[in-house]
Amino acid sequence: MAVSRSTPVGTMLENGYQSFVAFAEDPDVSFWEKTVQPLGLDGGEKIDITTMHNTTIKTYAAQALPGCTDATVTAAFDPQVLTQALALINVNGEVSNIFPDTSTWTSFGFLKSFVPDAMSNGAQPEASCTVVYTNVNASGAETAPVYAAGSP
Repeated sequence: MAVSRSTPVGTMLENGYQSFVAFAEDPDVSFWEKTVQPLGLDGGEKIDITTMHNTTIKTYAAQALPGCTDATVTAAFDPQVLTQALALINVNGEVSNIFPDTSTWTSFGFLKSFVPDAMSNGAQPEASCTVVYTNVNASGAETAPVYAAGSP
C-alpha cells in the first residue's frame, strides 16, 4: 500500500545566508564562514539479515542507533587563527550550527581539522574545517543534538 505525502510542517529556509558554526570554547574564533554544511544524521550501514531461508530477495535491518555526520566549513581566516584552532582541535565541547532564521542545532563535538587551501594571487585565502560530533557531554553522558527555535 502506498503512503501519501502530507504538506510539510514548519517554514522552509529559502536562503543559506547567514549560517555559522560556533564553539563554546571560542565563540569569536578568527575565521569567517563562507560555506557551512551543518551536522547531519546517519543511521549507519544496513545489516544484512539474509539467511538460507530467503527465497526471493535479500533482507536487511536497520542499525539500532543513529549518529551525527561531520559538519564542514569553508572560511576566510586571520593567520592568528593557528593558535585558536590548535586550542580547539580535539577538545570536546558544545558546538552550534546557526541557521539563517537564527535557529540552532547544538551538540557536543570538536574541531577535527583546520586546513588552509593553497593560496594564490587574486584569490582570498580560505581554509577547510571539519567538526566531529561526539554526542558526549562534559560529564561523559550521551547527549543528542538539540534544536532551538530562532528569535524573529
